[in-house]
Amino acid sequence: MKITSLNVFAVKPRWVLVKITTDNGLSGWGESLGDKAQVVMEAVRSFEDALIGEDPRRITHHWQVLYRGAFWRGGPILCAAISGVEMAMWDILGKSLNVPVWQLLGGSVRDRLRMYTRANGASPAQLAESAKSAVARGFTALKFCPFEQVHIVDHYSVVHEAASRVAAVREAVGNGVDILLDFHGRVSPTMAIWMEDAMREFHPMFIEEPVLPENSDALLDVCRQFKTPVATGERLFTKWGFREILKERSAAVLQPDPCICGGIQETRAIGAMAEVEYRALAPHNPYGPINLAACLHVDATTPNFLVQEFVEESAGSDIRALVSTVNR
Repeated sequence: MKITSLNVFAVKPRWVLVKITTDNGLSGWGESLGDKAQVVMEAVRSFEDALIGEDPRRITHHWQVLYRGAFWRGGPILCAAISGVEMAMWDILGKSLNVPVWQLLGGSVRDRLRMYTRANGASPAQLAESAKSAVARGFTALKFCPFEQVHIVDHYSVVHEAASRVAAVREAVGNGVDILLDFHGRVSPTMAIWMEDAMREFHPMFIEEPVLPENSDALLDVCRQFKTPVATGERLFTKWGFREILKERSAAVLQPDPCICGGIQETRAIGAMAEVEYRALAPHNPYGPINLAACLHVDATTPNFLVQEFVEESAGSDIRALVSTVNR
């Protein structure tokens, strides 16, 4: 089996889809990071010389060639491109053997996968209503950001307003539903500590990206003063990108995104590294259905899996309509 073509498509709302076709008629689909789509797409195309004519089932070999074969390795764009290609090769391997990818990863360790969705709204009342709607649809966990922009050192009224939104959601859903808070790296370590202290009484499952990921020491300082578990990882890539987080024990939950961290096998490897340190895996995915499928295959086979992000208005779209669109 040889690769005959490598195609890439930009699909609304913000998906970059990769299609690998082979000489025996099999094709595989993958998904790359949708941000900076045109740049990522060109990076995918740059792999044609390395992949055309090669056996797509040699997944680890090709990953190493693409990642290590160039002088300038890594970075979000190249890793996003590699991720989409890697997913597509897993798709081909599974189809060629007529087995699902989760079976190739060692088999499932669970029969059900817990997922969370988003609560939306600016005011406490709007967030509370959105949260109740999510629970009515069957979700037992939901995530939201309780503030907009925050200064490096801001007035405490900003903290109070943010905490009031969390309080409204907790009152609306009760104690049987988990609340996940996403800070989006928008706050300084000082404000993150203030925010967590004010929101702690509402028992969030975790706080995601309390600070930006570039400074691991800042994340560690925050983690040491939080009582709420810290989650991070959507802007990190490859197993090497998560090494410092695990070494310093600065997060309880790792959130690699398969469409940027290196793909399915790399996400699984990061989960295994986390397992050694008794940390949980909760893959990130606000993107499309192919990336969601990749997450689910990893989730099914990862002992320390916690919960899966699911953005209904994006990943819940009809995959048949999607394939029809990109094939035209």
